[in-house]
Amino acid sequence: MTLRIAALDKEACLPRKCQLQCINFCPVNRMDSECIVLGDEGKAVISEELCTGCGICIKKCPFDAITIVNLAKELGTDKVHQYGINEFRLYRLPILRRGTVAGLVGRNGVGKSTAINILAGNLKPNLGNWDSQPDWDQIIDTFQTPEIREHFQKIAASELRISIKPQAVYQIPQVWKGDGLSMLKEVDERGNREDLVSRLNLEESIHKKLSDLSGGELQRLAVAAAACKDADFYFFDEPSSYNDVYQRLSVTGVITELAAEGKFVLLVEHDLTLLDYVSDTVQILFGEPGAYGVVSSPMSSRVGLNVLLDGYLPRENIRFRDHPVKFEIYAPLDEEMDTPVVARYPNLVKRYKDFTLKVTGGELKQGQVMGILGANAIGKTTFLKMLGGVEKPSEGEVEIKAKISYKPQYLSSDYEGDVRSLLSAASGGSLESGLVQSEIVNPLSLNKLFDKNVASLSGGELQKVAVSACLLTDAEVYFLDEPSAFIDVEDRISLAKVIQKFVRSRGRSAMIVDHDVQLIDIVSDSLMIFSGTPSVEGLASNPLSKNTGMDIFLKQLGVTYRRDIDTGRPRVNKPGSKLDKKQKEIGRYYYLDKVELKE
Repeated sequence: MTLRIAALDKEACLPRKCQLQCINFCPVNRMDSECIVLGDEGKAVISEELCTGCGICIKKCPFDAITIVNLAKELGTDKVHQYGINEFRLYRLPILRRGTVAGLVGRNGVGKSTAINILAGNLKPNLGNWDSQPDWDQIIDTFQTPEIREHFQKIAASELRISIKPQAVYQIPQVWKGDGLSMLKEVDERGNREDLVSRLNLEESIHKKLSDLSGGELQRLAVAAAACKDADFYFFDEPSSYNDVYQRLSVTGVITELAAEGKFVLLVEHDLTLLDYVSDTVQILFGEPGAYGVVSSPMSSRVGLNVLLDGYLPRENIRFRDHPVKFEIYAPLDEEMDTPVVARYPNLVKRYKDFTLKVTGGELKQGQVMGILGANAIGKTTFLKMLGGVEKPSEGEVEIKAKISYKPQYLSSDYEGDVRSLLSAASGGSLESGLVQSEIVNPLSLNKLFDKNVASLSGGELQKVAVSACLLTDAEVYFLDEPSAFIDVEDRISLAKVIQKFVRSRGRSAMIVDHDVQLIDIVSDSLMIFSGTPSVEGLASNPLSKNTGMDIFLKQLGVTYRRDIDTGRPRVNKPGSKLDKKQKEIGRYYYLDKVELKE
C-alpha cells in the first residue's frame, strides 16, 4: 500500500504564462472529475485522493512546479506537520538523548529547520491538520517514543529551556544593533562568555558592531551566544558556514563540552567530516526538497553517514537515492610526463596596510586540479585575484596568457533574468547540448532552476548556478573560490565530481579554494598550503603533491585522517586513539596505506 503526496512549488507555478497543461492533460480531469483545479490564489490545487500517480502533469508542466511522490502508507501515521494543501510535510522527528550530540543531515529543503523549530517549541506541530490545530494532549498522545513524549510534555508545561544557534546568522545584525560584547553580556547566563571569546578567537570581534563583522566572526559569535545560555537543549544549525577548518575545530570543542555536561545537543551540518568527528549518533532526513521530509531512526555516526552515502536505509528498507556515492581515489598527474604548463608565476609579494602575502612561485599544468587550503584572512583569495589580474602584486610580475574563468567567493544576484538565460549566455549557446546536459545540468539538477529569476535563488541555488556559469565559460583555467558554501552534503559531492570530470575530460585546469577538506580531497590532485598569521601575514607554499600537502596541513591542525573501510570517505581519527598516535609518530597525518596499517 502506498501514500501519495502531491506538492506544488507555488513560486514556480505560473498559470498566466502557460496553457494550464496540468489541468487539461490530467486523465482524471478528462473523465469529468476535478483532480487538478485552479485554487483561490490562482495556483493549481491537486487532490491527493483522486490523483492516480500517472505523472502526466509533472511532464506537462513547463515550469517543473509539480511533484508527485509515492511513499509507504505506514508513514502516514508518522506525519508531524504539514504547512497546507499541496505544501511541505514532515514525517517523524529527531530523537535526542541527554549527554550526546545528535547529528542531523540531509538535503536543503527537506525539513531540517522545520524539525528544529518544532523541537524548540517555536512551531506547534499540527500532525497534518493544517486547518484544525490539535491541542497538546492530542500531540503528546500521538508520539510513542518516550524521549519525544517527555520533550513535548515539557514544552506544553513551559518547563523546557532552549538555546538555538540559527542558520541565518547574517540576520542577527538586524536584531542587535550594538557590538558583540554587549550581546554576549545580555545572554550570558552561565558566566562563561570570557572563556568562549578566547576559545573562539573573538577577542577583537566582540568590540565591533555586528554589522561590521565578517561571516565567520558572526557565526562564531552566534555559537558563543548559544553556549552562554543556561538551557536543557542546544540546537546548532550549520555552525561551520563561513568558518575555516581551524575555526570549525574550535566550534566542535564548544559543542562536545555541552554534551559532556549532560545537555541535549542537536547538530545540523553539511560538512560530513565535521559531523562525523563531533556526533555520537546521526539521523538522516531524506525526501524530496519542497515536498516532504522523513527522519530516519538513530544510528552511530559512522553507520549513519555510510548509509547516507549508500542511499539505502536497511532498518526501514527504504532506498532514497538511485545510486550510492563512491569516493574514487584519482591518480595524480604523472610528473614525469611532458604535460603542457598553462600557467606559471614567480615568487610574489602583496602588501596592504596591515597585511602582507608572500607566495612561492609555481606552475599549473593542463588537466591539473590544484586545491588550496588555509585559514581565513590568510591571502588565498588575494592570490587568485593576482593570478587573474584583478590585483597587482607589490613584487613580482604575473604573466598568464591562458584564458581564465573566475567564480568569486562572494556572489551577486543582481543579474536581471532567469537562470536559463544566464547559463545560456555563459555557455555561448551550448547549454542544451547533450554533453553539457550530462556533465553539468543533470548532475547538479539545474533544470529545476532554469525558469527561476536569479535574484530569487537561495544561497545554495545561487552557488550551484555560479559554479556552473564559471565552468560553462570558454576558458583554459578555472578559479573557484569556496564553491561548497551554502550547498548541502549531496550537492557538494556531486559538485566535486562534476568539477573533476569536467576539467579532466576537456583538458582544462583549475584552482579551488575551499574549507571543506572532503571536497578538496575528492577534487584535487595537488595542493597549495597557506600558513602564517591571519590578517597579519600569509605564506603560500609552492604546489605540492596531495600526500605532502595534506600531511603539512593536517599537522598544522593537529588531526590525522583515515579512509572509511566501506566507502573510502575521509574520516578524522579520534584524538589520542591508537591510529591517531601511530600516524603522528611516523609523521603521516594523511591516510596510511594497507601495508603501513599492518606494520
